Amino acid sequence: MKNQQTLLENLKYYFGFDTFKGDQEAIIRNLLDHKDTFVLMPTGGGKSLCYQLPALLMEGTAIVISPLIALMKNQVDAIKHISDDDNVAHFINSSLSKASITQVKDDIVAGRTKLLYVAPESLTKTEYVDFLRGIKISFYAIDEAHCISEWGHDFRPEYRNIRPIINKIGVAPIIALTATATDKVRIDIKKNLGIIDAAEFKSSFNRPNLYYEVRPKTKGHHQVYQDQPRQEWHHLLSFAQEGGGVGRGAPYQRHQGVCLPCGYGVGCAQRYSGRFPDGANRCHRSYDSLWNGYRQARRALCHPL
Repeated sequence: MKNQQTLLENLKYYFGFDTFKGDQEAIIRNLLDHKDTFVLMPTGGGKSLCYQLPALLMEGTAIVISPLIALMKNQVDAIKHISDDDNVAHFINSSLSKASITQVKDDIVAGRTKLLYVAPESLTKTEYVDFLRGIKISFYAIDEAHCISEWGHDFRPEYRNIRPIINKIGVAPIIALTATATDKVRIDIKKNLGIIDAAEFKSSFNRPNLYYEVRPKTKGHHQVYQDQPRQEWHHLLSFAQEGGGVGRGAPYQRHQGVCLPCGYGVGCAQRYSGRFPDGANRCHRSYDSLWNGYRQARRALCHPL
């Protein structure tokens, strides 16, 4: 399975691509050789394929640890779409009923499930630890691995317990993936997961398909919203409709995304409700809503409040 022709054939069969992107092939080969792997790759670089394809090819079930329920569902749906078996991928989290969890377990025991997505909180539950001890695990994939590091921007304490839980369930190769990690964060991730000797794959963060422009703001945010809220927003929306300065992308009316950094969404609706041209509130209030918004967006405007 590991020769180049077979890998390319499987890539084409499952995902429809003729060639790998960047370091994908090298990463996949390393994982197929049962070696620990650390991947630093920008958003849109193809991180998920680096563990999805090996999971489909290897014996057993890959455990994918992800912090976002919406991301889990999106990836599970995508894998089911490319597979003939609707049970090839599942997720376990707080959104499932007991009956649904029982069905997921039955599919795993029967060998039908190749990828199981779990939140770190779910992984720590005794019932899941006991269950996973009894199955063949191909490898562990730690998505959004920067959540492990206390030095990172998105630290989640539950991520620090992943390695002890893996030791309880059963040791298998680990692949840690992130789009954002300084050297300090990278070292912290590897130490915490016990993969200090893991092969590292770092991709360039340059994305030639993205256009960036920063414009100076001449007024404070209080003046902007008190004096001319509609003028500011109409300026931004016109800019997006024109293609963000480069005249490319889908029509803004069909694919719009407006990013508003506003203190985790606290009080945003009360403070700025009705300030948009259409009177709508565009604040992201949780990880899940943020992911759903970004997943559907083709262009994003970042505007300070």
